[in-house]
Amino acid sequence: MILMNVGTYPPRECGIASFSKDLRDSVIRTGQSVWITALSDEKKYVYPKEVRFSIQQNESEDYLRAAYMINNSAVDLVILQHEYGIFGGSDGALVIKFAAHLKKPFILVTHTVLPRPSPGQRIVLQILSRRAAAVVCMTQRSKELLQKVYGVPEEKITVIPHGVPVFERKDRDALKRSYGFAGRKVITTFGLIGPSKGLEIGIKAVKELVGKHPEILYIIAGKTHPVLQKKEGERYREMLIKLCADLQVERNVRFVDHYLDIDELGDYLYMSDVYLCPYPNRDQAVSGTLAYAVGCGRAIVATPYEYSLELLKKKELGLVAAEASAEELSKLLDQLLSRPLLRKNLERRASRFGETIKWPSVGARYVELAQKLLAYPGYKTAAGRGKLGS
Repeated sequence: MILMNVGTYPPRECGIASFSKDLRDSVIRTGQSVWITALSDEKKYVYPKEVRFSIQQNESEDYLRAAYMINNSAVDLVILQHEYGIFGGSDGALVIKFAAHLKKPFILVTHTVLPRPSPGQRIVLQILSRRAAAVVCMTQRSKELLQKVYGVPEEKITVIPHGVPVFERKDRDALKRSYGFAGRKVITTFGLIGPSKGLEIGIKAVKELVGKHPEILYIIAGKTHPVLQKKEGERYREMLIKLCADLQVERNVRFVDHYLDIDELGDYLYMSDVYLCPYPNRDQAVSGTLAYAVGCGRAIVATPYEYSLELLKKKELGLVAAEASAEELSKLLDQLLSRPLLRKNLERRASRFGETIKWPSVGARYVELAQKLLAYPGYKTAAGRGKLGS
């Protein structure tokens, strides 16, 4: 079986690119072949050999060429990663042109399922879902929204959790010593930086804890999101740095201003006493960074948003604040920093659950779904036909 993944891909730096790479790596370990069609922006990327085609996200004809290339290839099934921002056109509508001309069946992987979409956002996802052979989402809440808001039939939806890399386990105290953080209580947030991460809330929460926990160190790891940097440069990061100075917490906040490779990311996660997710957007359906923290068995504090409520609160894997405020976060952080047994208990619970969402098992579920779809007559010749794609 040959699969074609369509989405952003390294060396482009974004969450969907990391997801696409991890999915490919896990699927090929099952003995399948995975080719890549990469979504590119205005930058010039030197892609690895598995990238067979590149779509310039704002070039309408590229979507047609990609569909034509796939239709005339040995590809059996396409996996289309959907996030509004990676496709060109209003609300990423150019991807509809690709789906409309694609004659191979495809699985639609939904990374953002909004409870209150704009009319354009709803139409784009509805059209893609109708044409797809199957629709994958990553939480039960997203499944409910796909049914109620976008009208996707339940039998067409499969819930597959966000995958987590198999990180090498490392000793926390040894990591702290090697990074020069011995004796510090380390709180970490990582990912591409922008206002959607709510980092100012996290910094203010740390300010409230410094009196009781002077050894606290909040590490904010990651570069500014490329789209934000192109639009306004480092304005947001500079605002955060000024905020630290105004609050007199420069000693307690450390910025790691670059894109983390997988080994370095594992280091920062495993040295963390607490992982903090201060996201202000309650509608956020999925967070790869939160999934990674669970996968590494970290004690986690998060603001209330769709993914944290389902993954942490319902499964009792972490602490979720009543609201996205510094006061609420500081209370929960203090609980974990002051109560080592509570922290250890949450680490054990997260670690056990994290084993179930490692990429090898998640990738195998995509393979199982693809094989199930291809077993239906007609799926090798036309997208969206057959029992599951009706």
